[in-house]
Amino acid sequence: MSLASLKKHSKSQSSYTFENSTTSISAAQMRNALNKLIDGVDDASVKSKFEKEMDSFFALFRRYITDKASGSSVLDWEKINSPSADEVVDFKSILSKEADLTQINTENLNKLAVLKLNGGLGTSMGCVGPKSVIEVRDGQSFLDLSVRQIEHLNRTYDSNVPLLLMNSFNTDADTALIVKKYQGHRIKIKTFNQSRYPRVFKDSLLPVPKSIDDRLDAWYPPGHGDLFESLVASGELDSLLEQGKEVLFVSNGDNLGATVDTRILDHMLETGAEYIMELTDKTRADVKGGTLINYGGEIRLLEIAQVPKSHVEEFKSIKKFKNFNTNNLWINLRAVKRLVEANDLEVEIIPNSKSIAVGNNELGVIQLETAVGAAIRHFKNAHGIVVPRTRFLPVKTCSDLLLVKSDLFYLQHGALKIDPSRFGGAPLVKLEIFN
Repeated sequence: MSLASLKKHSKSQSSYTFENSTTSISAAQMRNALNKLIDGVDDASVKSKFEKEMDSFFALFRRYITDKASGSSVLDWEKINSPSADEVVDFKSILSKEADLTQINTENLNKLAVLKLNGGLGTSMGCVGPKSVIEVRDGQSFLDLSVRQIEHLNRTYDSNVPLLLMNSFNTDADTALIVKKYQGHRIKIKTFNQSRYPRVFKDSLLPVPKSIDDRLDAWYPPGHGDLFESLVASGELDSLLEQGKEVLFVSNGDNLGATVDTRILDHMLETGAEYIMELTDKTRADVKGGTLINYGGEIRLLEIAQVPKSHVEEFKSIKKFKNFNTNNLWINLRAVKRLVEANDLEVEIIPNSKSIAVGNNELGVIQLETAVGAAIRHFKNAHGIVVPRTRFLPVKTCSDLLLVKSDLFYLQHGALKIDPSRFGGAPLVKLEIFN
């Protein structure tokens, strides 16, 4: 062994020891700070719930600092392969010659529940309150359209498909008032809250809040990967299983293309798949979207944050990575219960840097998030289906809103349909800002 390699080895060992020691200190300091937050709560029931939440956060934080020290948050590019033919299938391949949306298996339909991710605010579009209440089309909001779609299913096929809304602490109070207007409709609507975690100062790695009722911007909702634990903790998972529900169709609340397609539901139940992710063809507007890969022999979701910097442009390539995750997900509920109870749902952590005002200063903070799509690798017979682009119609900006309000689309039972005379997909609209 050369002197240079000996020095390199010695340095890496020394670096590892230092990082391991630093990680242990950071974890201990965070644990002490969280215990202090918990001890400051007087109400016993509130304290019990808060303690469980802080324990979950601590597990996430400890994993984050451990992964950061070991460098395991970035994948080995050499182990990344295209998914096999069984891991990603085309939508057309799951259809029988007779299959169409006029032939509904009502027995399967009654095994379904629909969940909309409803934790986001409309601030990016210049609005106040939950994004789901923004008027989209003909005086109807995102939530109105979702309710209309499911109510139409229930009326037409005499089914009982419930709608669940996973709120955040930012949207819960407003949503509770809004859903009252749907009383009397043929749809059962349930809401529950995802977790509320403390933001962390970037420099000290200590929590921002000093008490449970500290200011709102000291806390954050930890991304939609929190769905599984929150579904169990709220009691909604057990409730769905008691009702005979087997499959949960999850989608972003602002994706107007995410409607119930019973052909995917039937395929899932027939194949015994525990998790199906809808993918669609990537365009130049979607180059940052996550994609399915085979990594070391298992199916995984690859996000841009996991890509080594030297391969980011390759990741964005439409030729190599041809499709991306729409976040339309079909998930087996019993599998969720099994994995959560066994504590087997660890997914990649996405650190999100923000800044908050503290006195006269802007201080950097980190919020640790997870994505629901990253859990695909933990489920049996999980795979992706490449669906038509019509199933991905997100409204993220005012430019997107202008498009869906245009005469390019029409409404049918709450679902937005593109005018059949339109050749090709929807155009890309970009509004300019003029001062």
